[in-house]
Amino acid sequence: MLVLRAILFTILLPGVLSLYVPWLIRERPAGAVHWPGLILAVVGATGYFVCALEFLLRGGGTPALYLTRPLRFLLGEEPQMLIQGALYRYTRNPMYISVVSVVLGQAWFFGSLALLVYAIILWTFFHLVVVFVEEPHLRQREGYADYCRRVPRWLVPKSS
Repeated sequence: MLVLRAILFTILLPGVLSLYVPWLIRERPAGAVHWPGLILAVVGATGYFVCALEFLLRGGGTPALYLTRPLRFLLGEEPQMLIQGALYRYTRNPMYISVVSVVLGQAWFFGSLALLVYAIILWTFFHLVVVFVEEPHLRQREGYADYCRRVPRWLVPKSS
């Protein structure tokens, strides 16, 4: 059941945000497509699936935000333990980075300014959710403060 909830979560949130919405707003390529963008999108999608698998195997939950508790019968619940393995060793938010990478890859592939703007809006939204919603919630967990000292919020290394 947990795997089905994780799949449903992936379709409803990252799937809609990184595939369906971009499909609606992308412009058709005027000339040659830009193949490196496809590579970026595939790397982003792979990153997301590595993280989702880490949630299932290590945390016993789905990537659902604690805000989605009223929908836990559908999306599952956040893991009880803090996930710190796999890509979470390098950044505290690899799923968000992965989703934005998929959108940026599509923007590059299609040469779409509209998708680039969407990626910037999406990144801004994710940053606000992390700073004002997720992190205050996670600070209540044992070990989270130490994790924050060791691992950057995004991919920017911590200054000494």
